Amino acid sequence: MAQYTKHPVAALPAPPERESTGHLMLRAYAVAVLFVTFAHSAVYNLLGEAGAGIVLIVFTLATPAIGVPMLARNRPQPFAWRRLPWAALGYTALALISVAWSQWRGSTLLTWMLLAAVTVNALFIAHALTWHEIVRALASAFKWILGLSLLLELWVSLVVHGPILPNFFERPDGEINAHWYWVRGNLFDGDRVQGIVGNSNLLAIISLFALLTFGILFAARARRRTMLALWMLLAAFFLFRAGSATAYACAAAAAVVLVVALLMRRTKTPGGRTRLYVVFIGGAVVAALAVWLLKKPLLALLGRSADLTGRSDKIWEKVLERAAEHPIFGNGFSSPWVPFDPAFAGWIEDHGITVFHAHNMWLDVLMQLGVVGVVLVALAYLSLLWRSWFFAIDRPRWDLQADRSYSALTLLPSLFTVVLLVQGYAESTPIMLWGWMLLVLLSFKIKSVPLVGVGLSERQRVTDHGERRRRVP
Repeated sequence: MAQYTKHPVAALPAPPERESTGHLMLRAYAVAVLFVTFAHSAVYNLLGEAGAGIVLIVFTLATPAIGVPMLARNRPQPFAWRRLPWAALGYTALALISVAWSQWRGSTLLTWMLLAAVTVNALFIAHALTWHEIVRALASAFKWILGLSLLLELWVSLVVHGPILPNFFERPDGEINAHWYWVRGNLFDGDRVQGIVGNSNLLAIISLFALLTFGILFAARARRRTMLALWMLLAAFFLFRAGSATAYACAAAAAVVLVVALLMRRTKTPGGRTRLYVVFIGGAVVAALAVWLLKKPLLALLGRSADLTGRSDKIWEKVLERAAEHPIFGNGFSSPWVPFDPAFAGWIEDHGITVFHAHNMWLDVLMQLGVVGVVLVALAYLSLLWRSWFFAIDRPRWDLQADRSYSALTLLPSLFTVVLLVQGYAESTPIMLWGWMLLVLLSFKIKSVPLVGVGLSERQRVTDHGERRRRVP
């Protein structure tokens, strides 16, 4: 009769390890945070100012109240204090200190609370989840946004048969500006769609992030690749139908970076990489010069005016005038601009609506926190760009073995960073809300865990990859 020996050569059969309920709840909470951050305008349009404020307060208090005990119970590990993104945290601290000289103190305190909440949640997600879990959480949040956008557009087009206003207010009699609508019901008429976020440009850039995330998961051979392919088609559809020139430019930049990174991975010698750097940097300079010289016909081809739809003469000039008043430390932090503050109400309007930001993150920072703020933001983004690039093109290595396989997930931070930097020329979102969250989250994660699947917060320690060899005397 067969039986187990008292001295087995291998461990007894056992079922695979299952994730604890607490950790599943932790991941669900991270998805909720990412969804609310990326779809912040949807929360505002659905619940109004008071409701959006309550949601912000709930998530701000829930992170330390729920997340910290959950981490201590499920994945106890030291917090990587020395690996914090200090440039980004320095900008956050400067934003708070600017209350001392701010020209709009109420707006500074109000928007700094939003910045602090986003920063804390970004640090929490980076500390709590592994690289695989972060990418999956991003994918889940994007699926919710795209899926709900499709359902809302279908409902407005097939059931309502007309545009809807925020908070489902009834349309007043007479004509109103189309920019006041939440969703205009353009799904079947060929015009630009807005989705649940209520803004075509915002929907387009989220669709681009989603397309990159789904593509990386598909390349990493994640489960349910057929469904991933369908989600990629939906993201591409919304990217096309949103019709954002900024998103198209970001997509082109991400495609170039992806090609260069893949070529760098295939190069086996330092000299080969040097030649690629020379070719692509030189090509980038020539391409940037050509785009600048041919700016007018290129923008006309995309259906945009030469002044970037009023940005240069209507917005940027006024922002520069106000920035010149206090060039070193700025006029005071406020991202976004608070529309009911007297300093911003009616200052710059577009289609009768008070503009919420400068539509250029560098000019926005210059006006708010001066040259000092610009330096801190530049350091934060350059640091992330540098680390994410080598995170993408260098082989994972922690010992003498130098032929380990690349991970597709390591491409995502560099692609996201390039998209944020390109978008920052025409928008200010890279310095607030989800843009700032991505900056802090990716910076902290790359610094604290520079290897996917390896390290203190990636399920196993580096020393667990084999027995330590004894030194021969």
